[in-house]
Amino acid sequence: MLSHLPSLGVGLGFRQPFKSDLFLNRQQVDFLEIVAEHYLDASWQKQQELELLAAHFPIIPHAINLSLGSAEGLDTDYLRKLAALIKQLNPPWWSEHICFTKAGGVDIGHLSPLPYTQEAVEVLCRNIALLRRWIDVPLILENITYMVTVPGAEMTEAQFLAEVVERSDCGLLLDITNLHTNAVNYGYDVHEFLQQLPCDRIVQLHFVGGHWHDGVLIDSHSQSTPVEVWQLMEEVVARVPVKGIILERDENLPPFAELTKELQKAREISRSYLC
Repeated sequence: MLSHLPSLGVGLGFRQPFKSDLFLNRQQVDFLEIVAEHYLDASWQKQQELELLAAHFPIIPHAINLSLGSAEGLDTDYLRKLAALIKQLNPPWWSEHICFTKAGGVDIGHLSPLPYTQEAVEVLCRNIALLRRWIDVPLILENITYMVTVPGAEMTEAQFLAEVVERSDCGLLLDITNLHTNAVNYGYDVHEFLQQLPCDRIVQLHFVGGHWHDGVLIDSHSQSTPVEVWQLMEEVVARVPVKGIILERDENLPPFAELTKELQKAREISRSYLC
């Protein structure tokens, strides 16, 4: 099923501050990824914004607060709103993170790592099976960064990601900046990590740069893409023809020309490995 998804090219995570520049340079942006939560209870102005974006770009909804790893299950009110948004946009796929953001009825406020256990795999697969009763558009799952590792792991992170996407029959949104960040902070070999992933399930990539703080690499989406992440992108696209690549810049926004320069570099890397 994943091999039949359309190729969308290279695009941007939409952020309102560069909206005007986006439309002035729209030929340089193949598609957009929106944060789904920004439009779940949309004001009239946000709804108009969404309709304008959708009229000019293919749109991929990217959710951050469904909390797929919550053992207590999913918030069906939230899920109902998300399903309505995805139905409105009718995208070729949508995405969420392999994490939890809610526990005991409390919204934690950030993406939290799961233990790499069979029990966590079962929880994720159970929740994904439930959401498919609401949303039948293909789901791709993103790897996150983390500041702590949860004890009791029964497998490596790569093995955990592979088992989740295989068991749930989902695609993988491989955030290569997250992969680089975790590899640096926890001292593992990123190439060995990639070898353990089911490459045929990689649908989309995220990339951007972070910053260093007290000897720790932070996934801040605030800097231009470092050479290590460009090299990782080249390694991945050499293995698999990904369907879309998104630059996720959130903070310290540069002139828009710098963003399009990075998009063009990603496009050239991607095209260099097309058959």
